[in-house]
Amino acid sequence: MTTLSPHPASSPAPSLERPRPDRPGKGWTVATAWAGRNGIIIATVLLFVALSLANSRFLTRNNLFNIVDQQAGLGIIACAVTFVIIAGGFDLSVGATFALTAVVAAQVATATNAAFGLLSAVLVGSIVGAANGAIVTAGRVPSFIATLATSIVLSGVGLIVTGGYAVTVADPSFGIIGQGRFLGLRWAAWLLLLIAAVSWFVLARTTFGRYVYAVGGNLEAARLSGLRVEWIRFGTFVMAGAAAGIGGMIEVSRVNSAQAGIGGNLALGAVAAVVIGGTSIAGGSGAIWRTLLGVLFLAFVSNGFNLLGVESTYQQVFQGVLILLAIALSVWGQKKKQRG
Repeated sequence: MTTLSPHPASSPAPSLERPRPDRPGKGWTVATAWAGRNGIIIATVLLFVALSLANSRFLTRNNLFNIVDQQAGLGIIACAVTFVIIAGGFDLSVGATFALTAVVAAQVATATNAAFGLLSAVLVGSIVGAANGAIVTAGRVPSFIATLATSIVLSGVGLIVTGGYAVTVADPSFGIIGQGRFLGLRWAAWLLLLIAAVSWFVLARTTFGRYVYAVGGNLEAARLSGLRVEWIRFGTFVMAGAAAGIGGMIEVSRVNSAQAGIGGNLALGAVAAVVIGGTSIAGGSGAIWRTLLGVLFLAFVSNGFNLLGVESTYQQVFQGVLILLAIALSVWGQKKKQRG
């Protein structure tokens, strides 16, 4: 008996779907996305382990406490700068604000008392932040240009106020925040932990925090939704100015003196910590815990280079390369997100 071949109609029709080139590499894509989201965690842990093995002095109580204490001012400022960047702005004036508020604190403390001096730093920083916010929102000046200009003005004001000399405070109570300790940690470190916790709560658990993300994610959509985008962005700049004032207060309290030249690279350090932590430089995404890991990573780099006896010039080169890589990854991630 002759076996008949199946009717052509019963054969499966050839697929007209174009093979998707991304399917074979789906696992790689998922792995890349996971590494991108958690890269700062992996890098910080690996660096911590490497430094612990490379130098026995790194993993000691005193050294780790000193790292937290030394980064208190930068960490506080970076937390506030996170709000600014997520909202789609930039603040390059925090370094100059830091220096000016430290000088003002020392001068007011000399003229009145330690408490007024320390509080005046926060007040002046908030005023500077409000001025930046007004220039950016009401004046419609791009935040990068506005804060760069105000940083130059503030640096000049600091030199005029001090005449180029250091201002010293004789009152020993002035050093309580920068020099006093509680449970082995300086009060400045406790202040960093408190402000970081409050910043995390505000950004992740409050309506204002959701508005900050919305404004940075899509400014026009947020405006059309009825959000008062100018006031929200204004608020982030006030926070950055106040944080710079707190940082200046900590610095001048630590050494009981201040001069106009301090804080030169602080603005770039704060932005670097935020971007290295994974906050998008385009705005709309980021987190406080990421910024803190960015601060910690940079602190480990600095401390490790010092313990290993590496020249500071190489440290600057390494940090510069890190910033470039972080910004490049941020821009690449943003473009990929836009392509869908």
